[in-house]
Amino acid sequence: MSKVKVGVLGLQGDFLEHIHILSALNVEPKIIKYPDELEDIQGLIIPGGESTTIDRIMDDEFRQALVEANKRGMAIFGTCAGAILLAKKIQDGKEWQKPLGLIDIEIKRNAYGRQRESFDTVINIPSLGTMIRAVFIRAPEITNIGPKVKELATFEEVPVLVQENNVLVSTFHPELSANPTIHKYFLSLIK
Repeated sequence: MSKVKVGVLGLQGDFLEHIHILSALNVEPKIIKYPDELEDIQGLIIPGGESTTIDRIMDDEFRQALVEANKRGMAIFGTCAGAILLAKKIQDGKEWQKPLGLIDIEIKRNAYGRQRESFDTVINIPSLGTMIRAVFIRAPEITNIGPKVKELATFEEVPVLVQENNVLVSTFHPELSANPTIHKYFLSLIK
């Protein structure tokens, strides 16, 4: 039986950390830079980085390919900037930003402050029966979730890990902790 292939969007951001975790989980990782590369994978991670930069690099063909791949059943996991890109609405986005709208959330960019206000903390994930270290770096804040969105974890009563169908987003960086729990959970969403 062949390994599951999971892509990590490699346009900008901390994609290499996700590659390392996927490799350790015995998954075949692939850096994705072009829309036609989505054909070869079963899941995709959109990493943290600069949401506006990734948004500028990603053309309409790439956007359409991502939306179509998700419609066909490809699971997608967005962390930090990836969560912003996957959201239905960006509360304080640039006028030219075009979120993919694959999860019914409203999100605010850099809500936890600038780089120097970055922090890590321990959060509880009741549905997974565990606590993990969560690293927040210029993190966005989920300000509203739709009725079909499941809240998996919160920090100070604000959702930080949510899921709608096969789309998972976190406002923190699970790839920067030594705990692969959330990546394992994402892999369970891949059919």
